[in-house]
Parts: sequence; C-alpha cells; structure tokens
Amino acid sequence: MARILVIEDESPIRANLLRFIQLEGHEALEAPCGRTGLQIIQDQRPDLVFCDIMMPHMGGADVLAALQQNPSLSQIPFVFLSASAEPERLEEALRLGASGYVTKPFNFSQLRAVLLQHLPSNRTDCKQDHGTVELD
Repeated sequence: MARILVIEDESPIRANLLRFIQLEGHEALEAPCGRTGLQIIQDQRPDLVFCDIMMPHMGGADVLAALQQNPSLSQIPFVFLSASAEPERLEEALRLGASGYVTKPFNFSQLRAVLLQHLPSNRTDCKQDHGTVELD
C-alpha cells in the first residue's frame, strides 16, 4: 500500500481523488492548500503527490520548487492537476520538474495509469473501471 497525498483547494475534487486512492487500496492523505501540503510531505513522506497548480497563497509550482530544494523530498513523484489542457501547460509542468500532468475533468483510468507509472511496486489489483469523474 502506498501513501498518496492530494493537495487541492476545491473540496469536491479533493474528495473524489481521495475516494479513488482508497478504492485502489492506498492510504490517502489530503491538504486543502500548498502550505499544508508541504508540511504533510515533510512529516509523512508520501510515495506520490497529486497537486493542483492554481491555488491561493502557495500554488503547485511553489510546492514543487520547495520540494526540489530538499534532496530527500525531491525524489517523490509529483503530478500536477489542472483544468488547462493546453500543451504549453504540460511542457511548463515538465520543465519545472513535475513527474506528470493530469487534466480535469479526469477519469479513473487516467489516474490508475499514473499510479501504475509512479508506483510500480504497488500495482493495484483493481481491474474495475469506476467511470469518469466530472469536476469543475
């Protein structure tokens, strides 16, 4: 079982991601903002982080930059969440050092692929497609 952190300021999106992570058999951690998320990363050392790009006070790029300053945290896979599907956004996220980029609305198959890519030793046995999650 992997420990996965979701940093997302919109509670319905955060709740859907947490539910998905739990259905996949992993431990789900949550943070409503970048500052709280960064503290959880430092304290709990998750195996994977999903983080919204646009959040008040401390956005996803700021969280990622802070992680990259710490060699023991910089190795944690970090996947941006964004409503923007523009190719420039993906390129920018990868340039910043993100491990991946998932656009909203997303479906569980996309999220499962991220888990399989970044948590190979924790592959899920769940084969059921839980459908599409429509998020604002």
